[in-house]
Amino acid sequence: MASKQNKQRTYARNRIVSRKGHSKITESDGQYLLKLVLVVLLGTLWLKFAQPMQFGVLPLMGLPIGMLFGLLVVRRFEKLQADRKIWYLVLIIVTIISYFVPAGIVI
Repeated sequence: MASKQNKQRTYARNRIVSRKGHSKITESDGQYLLKLVLVVLLGTLWLKFAQPMQFGVLPLMGLPIGMLFGLLVVRRFEKLQADRKIWYLVLIIVTIISYFVPAGIVI
């Protein structure tokens, strides 16, 4: 009798990524659109100052509080690292663009 070695099995239903590299975690289009809208809104939230504050030699025109909060939210709720990278990129680009437009809370 040939002895069988006890191999630990990985069942396909327990895998997050299939053997071909396709992700099995899917979300509906509505969930994706909601996440996109929330990330864009968080990126546009700035706390701008009427008079620039001096921080050393650099004038500080505003604080991107929406971006800081958005980074924490994306890290907390997005499961896959590739998706987190996409949301981080969208958040940073929207934050940079919204710096130059009159959006945000002015103190």
